[in-house]
Amino acid sequence: MSTSACLHTCGECKYCAAGRENLCPNSAYTGWDADGGFAEHALVPEEFAYPLPNGTDPERLAPLLCAGIIGYRALERAELPPGGRLGIYGFGASAHLAAQVALSRGATVHVMTRAEPARRLALALGAASAQDTYDPPPELLDSAIIFAPVGDIVPAALEALDRAGTLALAGIHLTDVPVLNYQRHLFQERQIRSVTANTRHDGTEFLRTAADIGLEVTTTPYPLARADRALADLAADRVHGAAVLLPD
Repeated sequence: MSTSACLHTCGECKYCAAGRENLCPNSAYTGWDADGGFAEHALVPEEFAYPLPNGTDPERLAPLLCAGIIGYRALERAELPPGGRLGIYGFGASAHLAAQVALSRGATVHVMTRAEPARRLALALGAASAQDTYDPPPELLDSAIIFAPVGDIVPAALEALDRAGTLALAGIHLTDVPVLNYQRHLFQERQIRSVTANTRHDGTEFLRTAADIGLEVTTTPYPLARADRALADLAADRVHGAAVLLPD
């Protein structure tokens, strides 16, 4: 199946003019505003296409273009200081790539996730610790990112932040956040920031960074005809790294 991608921003609104095209109210996306997200081939506007290295295995390249870029955006929104302490909640497609970028910048990374295989992967990639989702990290954090779409994690992540720490919420969906206690969760200038898609600049910077640091991509491949199985496995935490659909 082929499709023409529905992908654009207006280029004229105040958000586009300020370099924040991911907030453009007139933006549109394939798979969200139009069908075609599972097409084998797609025609895309040149200005929204990234140059990709020749000879790279598509299975390893595909996760960079969604999971990798949005993870990079979340890391930037988390305002991790140089050599800082980063907490990552959930450790799937985006998180295992963002963690490597943070490590390449000299960060200490602590991972909180419910899946034992994900904890093993985090430690193999260089995380300083890996524990269950709601376990406190071994030290206070300068920044944290929640990749899991679970609002109940927010209070735990905020309690793990040091003074002036920043929590970034990386997902486009999150279940309801419980009532927060101002003194415990937000006082001392802790802050919460959401993440809304990414800009093309984010993509360019991330792909350059991925090449420079030799990013390791862990994948679980599925044939395109088994997309339903891939989605079920994602929901059940049965995917190791990033799920990748391969054309039949």
